[in-house]
Amino acid sequence: MSMENDEKLLRGQINLETAQIAWRELQRYFASGATVFVGPELDLVEVAYQIAKDNATQVGEWMEQGQIARVTDEQALAWHEADALVWAVVARPYVLIQENRHVLHS
Repeated sequence: MSMENDEKLLRGQINLETAQIAWRELQRYFASGATVFVGPELDLVEVAYQIAKDNATQVGEWMEQGQIARVTDEQALAWHEADALVWAVVARPYVLIQENRHVLHS
């Protein structure tokens, strides 16, 4: 299998593992420091893919630009109080969180 096919396969797998979930179900991951907020300008699947590929350069750029960061206490409280649904995907050792919005991936 070519590298391009491997990349498509991994992206497809990540996309299938992305789900809408109640924030309340993710609070234990927040408590352990494992939740990362992904800004709305980024594609959740792409961020998870770059983390899975250990692309420290790209992830570092997003962090420096404030596009990804640990979920803050304020965000967690607001989502809890709103009984919010969020998009989430596991990118070990993190659970990536993005505020609810409908995104189609091809």
